[in-house]
Amino acid sequence: MKDSNRRALIALPVVVLVGALLALAGSDGGAVWGTIPVFTLAVVAAFLIQWIAFIPSFLSQTEKYYDLTGTVTYTAITLLVLFATPGIHARSLLLAVMVLAWTLRLGIFLFRRVSRAGKDDRFDEIKPSFVRFLSVWTIQGLWVTFTAAAAWVAMTSANRVTLDGFALIGFIVWGIGFGLEIVADQQKACFNCDPANKGKFISTGLWSKSRHPNYFGEILLWIGVAIVALPVLQGWQWVAVISPVFVALLLIKISGIPLLERKAESKWGGQHDYESYKENTPVLIPKFW
Repeated sequence: MKDSNRRALIALPVVVLVGALLALAGSDGGAVWGTIPVFTLAVVAAFLIQWIAFIPSFLSQTEKYYDLTGTVTYTAITLLVLFATPGIHARSLLLAVMVLAWTLRLGIFLFRRVSRAGKDDRFDEIKPSFVRFLSVWTIQGLWVTFTAAAAWVAMTSANRVTLDGFALIGFIVWGIGFGLEIVADQQKACFNCDPANKGKFISTGLWSKSRHPNYFGEILLWIGVAIVALPVLQGWQWVAVISPVFVALLLIKISGIPLLERKAESKWGGQHDYESYKENTPVLIPKFW
């Protein structure tokens, strides 16, 4: 067995175990649906949706619906959590709107992007392997769960607090992050659609202030979600604050910035204009002065 397949085989039960532990902790003091905690139901559903979508994707050897499945998962489970929890409270409704607005916008954007490109080259070496491709879908289940944990745990919490300063501040932070992500994505999409820019890197608009302004917006908006959730968290539910930390670590250290920086280096490394851009433009936090 190849090392990559062996690592994927080991990763599968580990990822599921981490998800189970998060479900157990986040369900503490939360609403139940019948006899099952609503948050636990949400975690289980997050994994099941990925595994169901994996089957036709593997058979067809396509990653086209990977990002779209993530969007479907966020949307379906957020609505499940909202309506399966007794009583729809203002904070829960606000959190649901924040998550849904983000995932629908990003999901449509990513689906259109991969449809135009025809494929996502990140999956080229992974798709032929059943175990590796399955592990990617399974990891997405955990990624969705960790990312939305603060919102889902707060929405299912039995502790109810009326909208307050935390809700206002969190919504403002979320709004700034959401706006930055939208503008950055749109600017890059327009740049890439211009044939004159083929083979070039973007260094205009928000991309002149940060090399990854969309990721900065992403991190900021999940911090905003966590701030809105804070007043209702209690006991083991505080594990949900890992949500923005997880997003930041994922983008800064694992699958976001490191991958794109290496890809950019392989394309433009050594070019004077790119080296100058790297030297004068922050990696993440925009420099507006």
